[in-house]
Amino acid sequence: MRSKFKWIFTLLLAFTMQFSFAQEKTVTGVVSDATGPLPSANIIVKGTKNSTQTDFDGKFSIKAKPGDVLVISFTGYNSQSINVTAANNYNVTLSEGVSLTEVVIVSEGYNRARTKATTTSALTTVTAEVIENRPNASFLNSLQGTAPGASILSSSGSPGSAKIDLLIRGASSLNASTDPLIVIDGVPTNGNQFRSLNQNDIETVSILRDAAATSIYGNRGANGVLVITTKQGKYGSALKITYDVVNGVNILPKNKYNMSNSRQVLTIEKNKNTGLGATLTDQQIADYAVNTNWRDEFFGVDVTQQHNLGLTFGGENISTYSSFGYFKQGGMVPTTDFQRFTFRNNLNGKSKNGKFTYNSQLSLAYSRRNELNQETNDGVNNNTIQNPLHGSVMGLPYVAANQFATGQDLYDAIGTDFSGPNDTYVLEDILKENSLPSWADESAVLANISASYKLTNDLTLSNKFGIDFKQGDRVFARAPWSYLAIAVRESRAEEFGGFERTSSSKDFTFTNIVSLGYSKKIKEKHRIDANIYMEYMKAHFRGTSQTQNGLNPLTYAPGAGTGYIAFNPATPNSYISTVSANKIDAGTLSYFATLDYDYNDKYGFAAVIRRDATYRFVDDYKWGTFWSLSGRWNLDKEKFMEGSIFSMLKLRASYGTQGNQNILAPGYGTNPLLLGTSIVRDLNATGAGYNNDPGIFVSNIANTDLRWEEISQANIGLDFIMLNNRIEGNIDVYRKQTEKLYSDINRSAATSIYSQNGNNGGLRNTGVELQLKYNVFKNKPLDLQLFANMAYNKNEITSLTVTDQSGNALVNQVGDMAYQWNLIPYVGVNQANGNLLFLDADGNVTENPDLVADRRLTGKSSVPVYQGGFGFNATYKGFFLNTLFSWTKDVWRVDNQLAWAYNVDFIGDDNVSSDMLNAWTAQNPTNFPALNATNGSTYGSTATDRFLYDSSFLRFKNLTFGYNFPSNFLKGTFIQSLRLYAQAENLYTWTKWRGFDPENTQTLSVTAFPNPKTVSFGASIRF
Repeated sequence: MRSKFKWIFTLLLAFTMQFSFAQEKTVTGVVSDATGPLPSANIIVKGTKNSTQTDFDGKFSIKAKPGDVLVISFTGYNSQSINVTAANNYNVTLSEGVSLTEVVIVSEGYNRARTKATTTSALTTVTAEVIENRPNASFLNSLQGTAPGASILSSSGSPGSAKIDLLIRGASSLNASTDPLIVIDGVPTNGNQFRSLNQNDIETVSILRDAAATSIYGNRGANGVLVITTKQGKYGSALKITYDVVNGVNILPKNKYNMSNSRQVLTIEKNKNTGLGATLTDQQIADYAVNTNWRDEFFGVDVTQQHNLGLTFGGENISTYSSFGYFKQGGMVPTTDFQRFTFRNNLNGKSKNGKFTYNSQLSLAYSRRNELNQETNDGVNNNTIQNPLHGSVMGLPYVAANQFATGQDLYDAIGTDFSGPNDTYVLEDILKENSLPSWADESAVLANISASYKLTNDLTLSNKFGIDFKQGDRVFARAPWSYLAIAVRESRAEEFGGFERTSSSKDFTFTNIVSLGYSKKIKEKHRIDANIYMEYMKAHFRGTSQTQNGLNPLTYAPGAGTGYIAFNPATPNSYISTVSANKIDAGTLSYFATLDYDYNDKYGFAAVIRRDATYRFVDDYKWGTFWSLSGRWNLDKEKFMEGSIFSMLKLRASYGTQGNQNILAPGYGTNPLLLGTSIVRDLNATGAGYNNDPGIFVSNIANTDLRWEEISQANIGLDFIMLNNRIEGNIDVYRKQTEKLYSDINRSAATSIYSQNGNNGGLRNTGVELQLKYNVFKNKPLDLQLFANMAYNKNEITSLTVTDQSGNALVNQVGDMAYQWNLIPYVGVNQANGNLLFLDADGNVTENPDLVADRRLTGKSSVPVYQGGFGFNATYKGFFLNTLFSWTKDVWRVDNQLAWAYNVDFIGDDNVSSDMLNAWTAQNPTNFPALNATNGSTYGSTATDRFLYDSSFLRFKNLTFGYNFPSNFLKGTFIQSLRLYAQAENLYTWTKWRGFDPENTQTLSVTAFPNPKTVSFGASIRF
C-alpha cells in the first residue's frame, strides 16, 4: 500500500511540475535603435528579478510566461514594455529620450533594488558622467553640489588630503562620529575610502537620506549612507577598450587681505616707530628696491595628471570589467604631491539555467602622499617657524628670498633669533628638499565575493563575503642638516641633532552577509518580497611607531633607517629611541529582515527591522533594535489622473530609527569602529608620581551605562515627472531627532576625574530638500538640460547638561542651534583716541568689556543652514558644454589669518595688511583702530565678533567644453569614439570671506591649505 501511494504521489508531482513549466517558455528577440542593434540593453520581466541583456548583435533570450510584461531599457533611451503572448519572438526599436524605469540602487548588497516609480525612499543617484575624468583625488569633491541634503566641504586642498567633511541632513551628534557609512559593491566599509578609490571606476553613487533607506544598516546608518557601485562588464558583449587621459595645472586662489608690499609695510613700521621702517626716511622707503612676493616663493603652479585604461568583455554566461589607473596631483607647495596607482577587476557569472550566479570585485591601490607637517599636526598651524603656509601671507616683502643655501648657513647668521624676517627664513629652510621629509604610504585591498542560488522560482539563498585591508606607513623627520635640527642640537650642546619618526599600521575588516530571499507575484497585481539576513563584521587594528633622536648627517637617508645614533649609557637621555604599539579589535553581529509589498505598481509598503550587537557596550546595552516603515502612492496610476500632465506622480512617507555606536568623532581617514573601545572598561596606567617615583594610576573609570545614540526620523516626499518627461523632480520634508547624545557628564573630583563620556542630551534636525531637472530641448540639434537642487537644515539642541560655557567662543545651549558663536560685539573705533569699542552685556559702549560676562550669543553658527547646486548640460552637433555651480549660505567662521594681518603687535616682525595705512590718527579719524591702540591685543579673534565673517559662497565648481567626433569621421580607423575637452575646476568663487578659500571647515581659519583652481585638458578614446 505504501509503495502504491509513493507511485501515485510521484506521478502527481511530475504532472504538477510539467504543468508549471509548460506555462514558462523561452522568449527571444532583437533590440535596436535607429542606427542598428543595441548591445547590453536590459530586459527584465516586470515585477520579478528575472532579467538579461542583449548580446553584441542586440539579441536576447529570457524565460517568461504568457501574460508577463517585458520591460526593455537602455541608458539614454525611452523604455518600452511588451506583453508576452503566444508568440516567441519580439523585435523592439528604442527611441532616444528619458527612461522612467531607470533602476535606482537603494541598498546594494542587501538585494534590494527599486525603480524611480516604486522606491519608497529619499535618495539621489549620481551617475558616472558627473564623476569621471574630473581632476580630483577624491570623488567627494566631484559630488559637491550634485545632491540635496549632502553638505560636502573640503578643509584642505593639500594633494590627497582626507579632510573632507560630508554631512547628510545635518550633524546628528555633537561629539560622536557624523560620517556617513560607505558601501562599495554591497559591502559596508570602514574609515575613509576616498584616497584609494579611482573615481573612474564608479558607475553610480547613491546618497541615502531617510529612515526607509538607512534603517536596514542599523547601527551604522545613523548619519546616512553612500552606496557606491563600480562598473561591470556586460553579458554577450565584445571586447571594449577605453583610455582616458587628463592633464592640467593647479593654481593657488587669491586672498583679500590686502597684504602690504615693501614700501607699504615700511611706511606702516615707520608710522608705528618700530622695525626697519623706523630707521628709514620717506625717500629711502620710496627708493627701496627689494619687494619679494612670498606667495610666489611658497606656492607655485603645479601639474595634475591622470590616466585610466578600462577593458570590458562578456560571454554568454560570464562578464568582466578591468581597469588600470594612475593619478598624480601636484601640491603647489614645494615638497607636496600625491600619487596613486590602482587596479580593479569585477567578474560576474551565471549558470546556463540562470539559477546560480556569482560575482567578485577586487580593488588594489597604492598611494604616496608627500605632505606638510601641519596637515597632520594641528599644533604647528599657528607656529610661525614651523608652518610654511604662514610665510606666504606674513613673510616680510622687504627682505630677499634664497639668501641661505643650507640650514647651517642660516643658523650661523641668525642663531635662534626669530625676530623680524628670520622666521620667514626658517620657513624657507623647511621647504628645502629633505629638510623636513614627511610622507605617508597606503596600500589598500578591497575585495568581495558573492554567490546566490535559486532554490525555487521564488526562493533565493545568497552569501557575500568582503574584506577591507589598509596598511599605512608614515615617515616624518627633522633632518640633521635642517635649521630646526641644528638649532635644537646647539641649544642642548649635543653632537647630533634631528629626529625621525616612523609608524606602521594595519587595519583589517571582514564582513559576511548571508540572506534568504522570497519573491512572489500573485495574480499579476500583487508582489511580495521578503528577505532575512545575518551579518557578521570583525575589525582588527595593529600599529607600531618608533622615534629616533639623534641622526648622523653623513649616513642618514630619510626613511631608510640609516644614520641612527646608538644608545649610550653615559648619556641615556640624548639619543634615546622610543617605541610604542597599539592593538584594537572590534566587531558587530546583526540579524535583520525586510518586507516589501506592491499592489499593481500603484501602492507600495516596506518594512525593515534590525537587531544589532556591538563590542562597544556591555550588559543590557550591547544589543539595539532599529526599524522603519514606509509607503508610497503612485497617483499617476489612478483613473482620475488619466490625461494629466504627469508621467509619474508619487507620494511617499517613512518613519524609522537608527543607532550610532561610534561614540568618538574620528580623525580624517580613521576607522570610527576603532575609537573609544575602552570607555566601558576600568583602565590603569603607569607613570611618575610623587617625588618622581614610578606608580600606577587610574586612567579610565568605566561607564557601564553607556549606550547607543538613538536617531528617529520622519520623512514625507513627492516625486514627479511631467510635461512629456521634460520636468522631473522631488521634494522632501524631514524631522530627525537624536536622543542619548554622547557628551561629557560631570563627575566628583573624588574619583580623580571631573567628567566622563556618557549619554546626555538631545538634538533635532529639521529640513526641506528640493531637486529639479528640466529638459528644455530634446532630440533636436540643440539638447539642453537645466538642473538645480537645494536643501535647508536647521538644528536645535533639545536637551543637554553641560558645564559653564559663558567664556567659550562656541557654545551648545538648549533651545538654540549647535556650535553657535558666543562673542563680544565690536562696534568700531573711538574717534577720540583710536581704541576699539565694544558693547557690554547691558548694551553700553566700552573699551574694556569683560572677556566672559560680556559675551553674547550671535545667532550665527559654523554649520551651514542652506546648501545646493545648479547648472546645465548642453550639446549641439557634437559639441558639448557642461556647468556646475555649488553654494552654501548662512555659515560663519572666525578669520584668524585676517586677525594676524591686522595685529599691530606683529608690525616689525611680520607682514601686515596695507589696510593699516588707513589707521586712525588725530589728523585722519577713520574706522580702522590706531596703530598704538591700547586695547587691540586684549580682545583677539576669539573674544569679539570683529573677525567673524560670513563664509557663504557661490562657486563655479566645474566648466567643461568639448567635442565628440562623429562616427563617420572615425570610419576606417581602429577608434570607435573620440572625445576631446577642456575643463576648469573651482573656476571662480563669489564670497564675502577674505581668505584663500571659504570652503575650509575649520572654525578658526589660520594658514589652511586652500583648494586650488585646476585647468585641464583631456581625451576619452574607445577602441
